[in-house]
Amino acid sequence: MSDKKDKEAKPAKKGGGMIIKIGLAVALLGVGGGGVFALVATGVIGGTKAVIKEDKNPKLIKKGETDPFAPAAKEGEGEGAKGTEGEGGSAYRTLYFSFTEEFTSNLKGAGTLVQVSIACSTHRDYRVVLWVKKHELAIRSAMLAVLADTGEEDIQTPKGKEALQHRLTQAINKVLVETEGFGGVDAVYFKNFIIQ
Repeated sequence: MSDKKDKEAKPAKKGGGMIIKIGLAVALLGVGGGGVFALVATGVIGGTKAVIKEDKNPKLIKKGETDPFAPAAKEGEGEGAKGTEGEGGSAYRTLYFSFTEEFTSNLKGAGTLVQVSIACSTHRDYRVVLWVKKHELAIRSAMLAVLADTGEEDIQTPKGKEALQHRLTQAINKVLVETEGFGGVDAVYFKNFIIQ
């Protein structure tokens, strides 16, 4: 009988200690997760809010719209210009800029000279024209390099002249991208073209 008494006298095992530890761990995880959620929700940690970067490049100006960068019209000029845009063709207004001096260059592989008067155009706001004026020296240099790299046979045909216009447009835009971060010149035009 003494064996029965010893067995009955032994204290019962405590199973509640393990349950308390598990409950405490779950509670800590819950509090920690809630704290992290609160920090993320308030923006203290985690992902940043989407930053919308404003496009500061020159904008296309539709016919009839006001260009915020255009110089103020001189007295008597502004009123007569309203309503002069045609309804056909491009939906965008075209600005022109004429280079004041002619371009004179030797042609590649020949003793021939070319002398041209050049203008360019843009459909974007007036900043493009301001940038062309501002960087005219660098643009002239780039355009003269293009002319000097052109063979006489390349400019004898209308297609050859169109290709030269395209290369000159690229040269202007390359300078503008390097200096201002944006090109914007749409086309180059020959006002005068002499080969000697």
